[in-house]
Amino acid sequence: MRNRHLYALFIWLQFICPTLSAQHKLYVSSSGNDANAGTIAFPLKTPAAAIEKINRSKQSHIAILFRQGTYHLDETLSLDNNSLQGKTVSLAAYKNENVTFSAGRKLSLKWEKHTGNIWKSRIENAGFESLFINGIPQILARYPNYDSTARVFNGTAEDAISPEKIAKWKNPAGGYLHALHQGEWGSFHYRIKGIVNGKADLEGGWQNNRPAPLHPKYRFVENIFEELDAPGEWYYDKNDETLYFYPDPRIDLDKANIEVSNLKHILEVKGTPEKPVHNVTVKGIRFEHTARTIMDHYEPLLRSDWMIYRGGAVLMENTENCIVEDSEFSFLGGNAILFSGYNHASGVTGSHFHDISASAICFVGDSSAVRSPAFGYDNFVQYSKIDKTPGPKNNRFPSNCFAENNLIHDIGKIEKQATAVQIEMASEILVSHNTIYRVPRAGINIGDGCWGGHLIENNDVFETVLETGDHGAFNSWGRDRFWHPNRKTMDSLVLLHPELIFLDAQKTVVIRNNRFRCDHGWDIDLDDGSSNYHIYNNVCLSGGLKFREGFRRVAENNILINNSFHPHVWFKNSGDIFRKNIVMRPYFPIMVTDWGKEVNHNLFPDKAALASAQALNIDRDSKSGDPNFVGAKHGNYHVKSASPALNIGFKNFPMNNFGVTKASFRKMAAKVDFPVLLNAALEMELQETIWLGAKIRNVNGLGDRSAFGLPDEKGVVLVEIPASSILTKSTLQAGDVIRTANNEEAGNVVRLEAIRQQYNWTGKLNLEILRNQQVLKIDVTLK
Repeated sequence: MRNRHLYALFIWLQFICPTLSAQHKLYVSSSGNDANAGTIAFPLKTPAAAIEKINRSKQSHIAILFRQGTYHLDETLSLDNNSLQGKTVSLAAYKNENVTFSAGRKLSLKWEKHTGNIWKSRIENAGFESLFINGIPQILARYPNYDSTARVFNGTAEDAISPEKIAKWKNPAGGYLHALHQGEWGSFHYRIKGIVNGKADLEGGWQNNRPAPLHPKYRFVENIFEELDAPGEWYYDKNDETLYFYPDPRIDLDKANIEVSNLKHILEVKGTPEKPVHNVTVKGIRFEHTARTIMDHYEPLLRSDWMIYRGGAVLMENTENCIVEDSEFSFLGGNAILFSGYNHASGVTGSHFHDISASAICFVGDSSAVRSPAFGYDNFVQYSKIDKTPGPKNNRFPSNCFAENNLIHDIGKIEKQATAVQIEMASEILVSHNTIYRVPRAGINIGDGCWGGHLIENNDVFETVLETGDHGAFNSWGRDRFWHPNRKTMDSLVLLHPELIFLDAQKTVVIRNNRFRCDHGWDIDLDDGSSNYHIYNNVCLSGGLKFREGFRRVAENNILINNSFHPHVWFKNSGDIFRKNIVMRPYFPIMVTDWGKEVNHNLFPDKAALASAQALNIDRDSKSGDPNFVGAKHGNYHVKSASPALNIGFKNFPMNNFGVTKASFRKMAAKVDFPVLLNAALEMELQETIWLGAKIRNVNGLGDRSAFGLPDEKGVVLVEIPASSILTKSTLQAGDVIRTANNEEAGNVVRLEAIRQQYNWTGKLNLEILRNQQVLKIDVTLK
């Protein structure tokens, strides 16, 4: 697939390069004048004026070159067939100068003291929900106060809308309640309309496609005047048109650059399905300060868990060969880039995405292209009414598009059902050489089987599913035409009508040569119905590999560090294959009675793990033993020439080609933490360590057995629990001896950590301890 993209790009360059010398150039400068001709000596002042000149030009190739500075936009920039008239157009920074397109509005304010630490200023005719001081977003007044160390929402409280709390609010109308989904599958957002009978009257909750109650614990409120009580917080009273601000003492308000959000979109490139826009390039531009979109219309994405706002700082709709490159997207109130409807050979490359409220890059087709679409998890089109024609109904979806060589981090700042790269109702999307980290949910998400053919390769994806649960660094769903929410109904349906299975998932999705790490779920999570996948040459650093029910998935030559294979509720005759993989724990099957086409020729950590698989009549020719990695401490998981992995057909693959290749990005990107290898050799070597912030050690000798009253010399002693440790939230004490965790024997620190890694995504461990020679059971929260 990648070669096809490069070929398309090559053809395009061949088309435009001979005419570059004749290319018409328009120059824009913040010190220019829109009455000027647009030359370098007499530049225009605004991007909008330059776009207006495009259709008056007789040249077929036009470059708009922006001089250094920030361009505050009064309206969304629009490139459509009327303005372009078939011309090839580029919007670019002149000679790599720093150019910013801001959706914000600059303010010149007159401050006066309100009370205590709070200042105020009048702002007429304003409606905004984001305030930026010297380019940095400030905190909309909230409860609880912002905590940079808190795992979810930067701080949550169970009593966010308790009767006692809301009784203190004089006029909360216009405030917001944000909460995780009860199952921690994303988030919900509500506007507070007022107080009725002592309870908050809420409007919203349409941002998640799996309806559920709000999480009882993970919730917070904002935009409430009475909660304006901490440095950096602000509140705008629309009734008296006054901004109230509690500044950080280091800010000089009289000299500060003050901006508020204004536009939701900065640039729209929009054609029609019949007449798409061609050959628009955006290069070297920074996009910032769009308005929040959490309370706008959200659209269900078939039966995935996702709803989406169909827009972003840049919206590409009905395009061909339209590319964003070497640009930056930061401090945005919604999505960064969304490719909507028909898009072909369009994409984004070499760009930096950070501090974004929702998703970074989205490829989302139109549901009119889907045959017999169903919306919402519980919905289903009856067999008699299903359109049985394979493939899409029309071409209104992204195809042969790409997200390549991008640095993406710190996204989903408000919206937790967010991802770095989102693929829905699309075909043959290339996701290659991206570095992705610090995301609340998946790093890469595919929401359905329509229509497959995607290539996910050479990505480095870590620090994922940080604020939610039951998900993966890579996640997919496949709730396509064959899928039914009732398993018995679905089993009978696919047994009688197997031709339904691949009507949508026509082309194989390839996931290869990636490095994934998820600490609250699976590294690769093929969830409900995901079918037609080939997964090979991947390093999974923490969460292992999960196959829920689906068909024709092949996983081979993968390395599952400190974890294993998680097969869940497989279909009969699934055609699944799991072979030539290195696993480091026993399998974790759930309700699997038919093991597909092949589960064999894998390497297990020890004879007991191998025996547990062979007892299921699988892995007849598999082996056990230490894989003998060359340099696991430094992330080199090549196996040595004497490794038993080579005897099962495993082949080494490159360990130095994950993530971005752009030199500046490689320098600035965070680096993944390589896990301590939990194997038999380490069990012999490691006697003490830090675990969940606490100091622990192995039970050691008869002295410990006597002192703690142990029946044997197995267990883990809690030596010290500092105030910074997560264990302070439990009833554990120094001197306790941990014997089991989640009913597994925790005989030493290595085994205890192995169990934690396995169950980390659940958020809880059930420990059995000895204290004063008494057996106690204690739950430990891991989040």
